[in-house]
Amino acid sequence: MEVRYATNPTDVKQYDGERLRSEFLVESLFVEGEVNMVYSHYDRVITGGAVPTVKPLKLEDQETLKTEFFLERREIGIINISEGKGKVIVDGETYELNKRDCLYVGRGNEDVQLDSVDASKPARFYLASATAHKEYPTKKLPIEDATPTKLGSDAESNNRTIYKYIHGDGIQSCQLMMGMTLLAPNNMWNTMPPHVHDRRMEAYLYFDMDEESRVFHFMGKPDDTRHLVVKNEQVVLSPPWSIHSGVGTNNYTFIWAMAGENYTFTDMDHVKMEELK
Repeated sequence: MEVRYATNPTDVKQYDGERLRSEFLVESLFVEGEVNMVYSHYDRVITGGAVPTVKPLKLEDQETLKTEFFLERREIGIINISEGKGKVIVDGETYELNKRDCLYVGRGNEDVQLDSVDASKPARFYLASATAHKEYPTKKLPIEDATPTKLGSDAESNNRTIYKYIHGDGIQSCQLMMGMTLLAPNNMWNTMPPHVHDRRMEAYLYFDMDEESRVFHFMGKPDDTRHLVVKNEQVVLSPPWSIHSGVGTNNYTFIWAMAGENYTFTDMDHVKMEELK
C-alpha cells in the first residue's frame, strides 16, 4: 500500500505539475490479478482497485494498518466499474455485483475476498475505506435501487444524475459517504460552480472513458486554482481546503467518496464564480 501525507495550501503554491500529480493523482490502481491501494493522511481514507482473474484477491495489509485484519477498525465501500460481473465474499457470504452496483462492508468482518464470475471478463472493483467506531451491517445496493438526483442542464453542459449509495438516507455507515455521478450525453462539466467542504476530504475516480479522453480536474483554493490532467480509471485525492471540479474532452462517469468530521451530505461551502482565480 502506498502512503501519501497531507499537505497545506501554502506549500502547494510552490508545487510544479509533476509534484502536484505525485501528491494528488493516483494513476495505476487497476492491474489484473492485483489489489492496489493508497493510504491518504487526509482523514485516513484508503482508495484502491482490485482486478481478480484466476483466483480471488484477499483484502489485507497488516503491515500498513498494524491490525489483525483489514476491517478491524475500518469500513469499506466497493463498486464494480466493469461490465464483467464480480463477487465479494464476506466471512463466507457471497454478494454478486454487476457494473455500478455497490457493497458496503462494516467494521469487524475478518475475511473479505474479491473475485470475478468469469476470469476472461474480470470485474474491476473500486474500493474506498474509512476508519470506523462501530459496526454496521453489510449491505448491497444495485444502481437501479439507488435514488437518482438530477442536477444541472444541457445549457450549462452539466446535466447529470447523482446516485447516492452510502449516506445518511441510504446505506448506513460510521463516516464513509460514497456515490456515483453520471453525465448525460454531450455534457462535460461536473461540480461547477464549485464548492469546498473543509470538514472532510473527497476522492474522485474518473472512469468510462476511452483511451484518448481526458478530464481536466480543477483543484486548489478558490482564489488560486490549479489543474490535473486525468486519464481513465485514475483517482484524484481532494484535500478539504480544495475545490474539486472537472471538464472532460468526452463523456465520463465518476465515483465520489468522502469521510471526515461530519456525516451531512449537504455540508458544502459554495464558491461564487467571481471568487475563482
